[in-house]
Amino acid sequence: MSTIAVLGTLDTKGIEHQFVADCISQQGHQALLIDVGTGNPPQIAPQISRQNVAAVGGVDLQLICNDRGRAVELMSAAAPQILRKLHGEGRIHGVISLGGGGGTAIGTAAMRALPLGFPKLMVSTLASGNTAQYIGEKDIVMMPSIVDVAGLNRISRPLLARAAGAICGMVEAAQGDDQDEDRPLIFATMFGNTTTGVERARQILENAGYEVVVFHATGTGGRTMEALLETGVAAGVLDFTTTEWADEVVGGMLGAGPTRLLAAAKSGTPAIVTPGCLDMVNFFAKETVPAKFKERNLYVHNPQVTLMRTNAEEAAEIGRVIATKLNASTGPVTVLLPLKGVSAISSPGFVFHDAAADAALFKAIRRTLRRDIPVLELQTTVNDPLFAEACANALLENIAAKSKKAPQRR
Repeated sequence: MSTIAVLGTLDTKGIEHQFVADCISQQGHQALLIDVGTGNPPQIAPQISRQNVAAVGGVDLQLICNDRGRAVELMSAAAPQILRKLHGEGRIHGVISLGGGGGTAIGTAAMRALPLGFPKLMVSTLASGNTAQYIGEKDIVMMPSIVDVAGLNRISRPLLARAAGAICGMVEAAQGDDQDEDRPLIFATMFGNTTTGVERARQILENAGYEVVVFHATGTGGRTMEALLETGVAAGVLDFTTTEWADEVVGGMLGAGPTRLLAAAKSGTPAIVTPGCLDMVNFFAKETVPAKFKERNLYVHNPQVTLMRTNAEEAAEIGRVIATKLNASTGPVTVLLPLKGVSAISSPGFVFHDAAADAALFKAIRRTLRRDIPVLELQTTVNDPLFAEACANALLENIAAKSKKAPQRR
């Protein structure tokens, strides 16, 4: 029997959470009710009280009972600690929460404290809007509540029953996860315009005994990879597609934030970095491109995505920023430059070919990069098999070099 945490503001939504807990019990699992309310007394009796949650989080409930905003803020800091503690003790195997604005803020904050793969389900009135601030880089499933979480009725009752069924199914599926997988991990970044190169490199790395996890370089993908790299789970990173820096510097839609590239650098994770897709800045549909860019070289990738070619000035700044980040590296890192094109559409004869912009990018990287960081230049495009093979082999060499420097266990 698995235990599923049912976490919520039981002062206002206790009846609904109790209904979900009962549905979980009917499906053969145990529900653990956790109260994170801060107003009136809970409508139902929790197994873990708000006082317990507050104590773990170092929160004085008496100081926040009359300030709802402050209450949500502090409970959003305390709730993650109680779930982290329960998970660490092996007491919970999944979590579900129901809420409006405040409940969603608290529930998802708690869920973000849990590792990837741990079942998490948030039933929310906000699930049909922009949920990026709630999900972050975690695998939280957001389910629309359709109606407000305010009583049980002919719409909410079946929906909440299905939500309970969903979290039970997630927990049961998690029990079948392969716990024996012991191949070391390599993280890689990919875009549609670097797929061919990454796939060839992945073949080589997998044949060498590694499991390759690929992240889509869409902002969220880069941030997620950075967060995982900070945990030290990866043996190496093939940062084949650093395109998020083009969006970050120029102002596109898929930037990954100012700390992109720093996780591997500061953790000493062996790395390969290439300028994959730094020729393009991403916008949504063509009409969303800012007016100042309307006369630029634009390419409609699909009805939802429009790409803009970076110019020489932008490329030089992108190269300088990337090299500056890499200069913080404490482990083996190698930069590889494909001199004939950094994406599938920037090689000679293609729509984004711009030799001057590429030259400015490469020059800025070379000029700014620390002298002890190797730079390999190949007369190929980024998707050429020769380039992909060089990247894979260089990463294997860097991993081996890091291993040799590690202290030997006795």
